[in-house]
Amino acid sequence: MIFNSVSYLIFFPIVVLLYFALPHKARNIWLLFVSYYFYMNWNAKYALLMLASTLITFSCSLFVSHFREKGRSVGAKVALGVNFVLNLGILFVFKYSGFFAENVNAIMKLLHQDVRVAAFDVVLPVGISFYIFQALSYTMDVYRGDVKATKNIFRYALFVSFFPQLVAGPIERSKNLLAQFDKKQTFDVDRVRSGLLTMLWGLFMKIAIADNISVIVTNVYDNYLHYTGVEILLAMMLFTLQIYCDFGGYSYIAIGSARVLGIKLMDNFDCPFFAVSVDEHWKRWHISLTSWFRDYLYIPLGGNRKGTVRKYINIMIVFLVSGLWHGARWTYVVWGGLNGLYIVLERISEPLRAKVRQFFHVDTARMSYRFFARIWVYMLIVFSEVFFRAENFTQVYQVFRQMKANFGFSRLFGYAFSSWGMDTTTIVVFILSILLLFVVDMMKYRKVDVNGLVLSQGAPFRYLVYVGLLAVIVVFGVYGYEYAQTEFIYFQF
Repeated sequence: MIFNSVSYLIFFPIVVLLYFALPHKARNIWLLFVSYYFYMNWNAKYALLMLASTLITFSCSLFVSHFREKGRSVGAKVALGVNFVLNLGILFVFKYSGFFAENVNAIMKLLHQDVRVAAFDVVLPVGISFYIFQALSYTMDVYRGDVKATKNIFRYALFVSFFPQLVAGPIERSKNLLAQFDKKQTFDVDRVRSGLLTMLWGLFMKIAIADNISVIVTNVYDNYLHYTGVEILLAMMLFTLQIYCDFGGYSYIAIGSARVLGIKLMDNFDCPFFAVSVDEHWKRWHISLTSWFRDYLYIPLGGNRKGTVRKYINIMIVFLVSGLWHGARWTYVVWGGLNGLYIVLERISEPLRAKVRQFFHVDTARMSYRFFARIWVYMLIVFSEVFFRAENFTQVYQVFRQMKANFGFSRLFGYAFSSWGMDTTTIVVFILSILLLFVVDMMKYRKVDVNGLVLSQGAPFRYLVYVGLLAVIVVFGVYGYEYAQTEFIYFQF
């Protein structure tokens, strides 16, 4: 079941109505049931995989808690290690075994060895990286003493499977989400309106912007030999925006859905394209994952406590692992490595850049400086996203070669848009939609509560916003005569 489907439009109101109609003690069971139903709409048998991960982490966490209370640190570490090995083993088998076999076979071929490792050919379970990371963080929190191990298996199973953020995050922490399931929620009209508006904005980002961009980007990347360098560059820039609107749209729908039920999920995006450095960009992008790697990988590796060189090595390890988390391809690893390298180079060069700014009397608070800094950061991210989007390094090379061989502006306007299948009206609305996104993000960057601002206005203005967003979604977010819903990009991770 996908958020931008008619099924979810029917499913969600039923979930909400029965949730508030049921007694408090029955609500978590209801949410657990509908969460598994939600997940089983993709592949019912993979719900057993999620259940297995849930039982493993639940049991191991109880052992960790028991050994900690008895002062037996070795036993706690063993239970923690077993939990990580089993869960990461599941992730390896279903996500990375083919990648591993492919690389082993390539090495054996180079060594002229007649050895071939058979690949485990299986469809990647939706959201496996998300719910396993969430489960692992719970056990680690228990080990650290940040939370107490719950003895209620149904409550914990709901923490792992809670349907709004199940398949693409945000990757929640037990300290935030688990405790909320004990609270008795009431039907609050203002909270429900706020949640629904957040969901509507997420749908707008996904259907009206991301899906429109997808048509352009897919067309150019699938036929890049027929496009000029400028057109390819534009598609590259739009792809970065597509990921933001697609994944950000999912996050907003998830946050809004949970808010209607009275559950607060963490923010996953914080105006990332207003960042003036790559370091800041990654503090604003996919916050639940970057903070997960900070807390459960970077800090355990030593963080910045073991000297400058070790700090930079730790940063590179985190970003290389982050690239591999996104997919079983070397292009993802290079993408992660590039972003890690950007941050390392930024930090190494900062003293020199500070002296240059001081020499030329550059005021970093000025709008002009921040504008060009943001453009620079955006283009660095765009360059790295070529590796994220490409199927292999051959495609990366060919895309850049085509850009260099035929870089011209002659076909950018007119022909380009018509070849993408966009008429003048659609182009205008599409551009206005992107401008609206920019304005909303700018307001959020300046700490304006956009949701609260809209909901505090009179009914005519509020309904103008609702109807306007719905109209753009329905009229300009649809291609062809029949609406074909598109999955969210991050479902593949």
